[in-house]
Amino acid sequence: MSDQPRRPRKPGKPYRRPQKDPVRVLAFEALRAVDERDAYANLVLPPLLRKAREKEGPEKFDARDAALATELVYGTLRRQGTYDAIIADCVDRPLREVDPPVLDVLSLGVHQLLGTRIPSHAAVSASVELARVVLGDGRAKFVNAVLRKVARDDLDGWLERVAPPYDEDPEDHLAVVHSHPRWVVSALWDSLGGGRAGIEDLLAADNERPEVTLVARPGRATTDELLGEEAAVPGRWSPYAVRLSEGGEPGAVEAVREGRAGVQDEGSQLVALALAHAPLDGPDRRWLDGCAGPGGKAALLGALAAERGAFLLASEKQPHRAGLVARALEGNPGPYQVIAADGTRPVWRPGSFDRVLVDVPCTGLGALRRRPEARWRRRPEDLEGFAPLQRGLLRGALEAVRVGGVVAYATCSPHLAETRAVVADVLKQHPGAELFDARPLLPGVPALGEGPDVQLWPHLHGTDAMYLALVRRTS
Repeated sequence: MSDQPRRPRKPGKPYRRPQKDPVRVLAFEALRAVDERDAYANLVLPPLLRKAREKEGPEKFDARDAALATELVYGTLRRQGTYDAIIADCVDRPLREVDPPVLDVLSLGVHQLLGTRIPSHAAVSASVELARVVLGDGRAKFVNAVLRKVARDDLDGWLERVAPPYDEDPEDHLAVVHSHPRWVVSALWDSLGGGRAGIEDLLAADNERPEVTLVARPGRATTDELLGEEAAVPGRWSPYAVRLSEGGEPGAVEAVREGRAGVQDEGSQLVALALAHAPLDGPDRRWLDGCAGPGGKAALLGALAAERGAFLLASEKQPHRAGLVARALEGNPGPYQVIAADGTRPVWRPGSFDRVLVDVPCTGLGALRRRPEARWRRRPEDLEGFAPLQRGLLRGALEAVRVGGVVAYATCSPHLAETRAVVADVLKQHPGAELFDARPLLPGVPALGEGPDVQLWPHLHGTDAMYLALVRRTS
């Protein structure tokens, strides 16, 4: 043994309890729900925010807290692909071996560092505190080490490092830079056509926060009434549309609370209006919405039908969604009925309707601005699952409409396998039906292509990427 006396130990830092940040804890809880339960952020986040606003004391949210929590959740989900590539460059193991809760904390931290104006030191320290609260001190040290590496560069610098050069692999470059799966980039590019500028604009638009758009249901509310609300501005294309600028809250609008107006993307409004205004040969008394859930288009169609004294039948296969349709149509001034029925096995007689809408289930690739997590859940094989249903619903619609009547085939996906391929295949089997030009029925809307069908785009029209084909039954 040494004769030297032992050095006295340096007193260690006293243990400090982690400081709970309600905003970041809520954002973490929302991301966990999206990951664990396959929930959608737009369904998970509102009740979490409402509960936080109702609390008393330091955990009670104000408007700024709610805005920050919303930005953290949606911003992290939109840029998940980019952030995953950056985090992968900063850890010593495959990303799949990082526990999902740890990855969520890291992603929230990376978004604060690279996607917001929060100072780097504050972003790192807040993320480490969050890790201590939800993960424990041990894993908080890992979070700290990774985020300090990320903080050494800005987003442009990281993209130069982790994205392959465009000239070597254009699709993979765009996938990393704009945070979309490669197969989605490829599909959108095929549908859009053109060169690099257009696809970059589209992918960038998918990562922007969409405006909230309201619809004034005819005969029940007016745009003038809605424009009297704070932060309200006119819509771009629909005569019934009003947009809420940043910070506008639909639930604060009296007409929305009363069901006289609703939240509805302008692209969705344009689809309903095009069907309602399509020229007909013969009577115009009976309309059908064959895939009516959750009820936005049905409510607008019902109001438009009421102005002409026409009857609307709103059909939805899933009973709980049929309930949502009934709620949306409640108070409609004209005659209507809501039923739970399968549009591929109709309960109505053939040729019963003058106008028919089928807004078919799809991959939802046209609404990635609103449901950013959908881009990471969908797989190319999902297209095969939707294909028979989409064709079956369009065939059923053509059987439901009378000779001289009109069918609108719509879907919130620009994927060619869900749009033109479906219409072309079904029309081959129905020689007594033909496409006609939908573009004149969207007056004032630019960049509608060569027709006769219409594809709307977020970067060109400020709408979801809705597809519309109008078909007239001729025999």
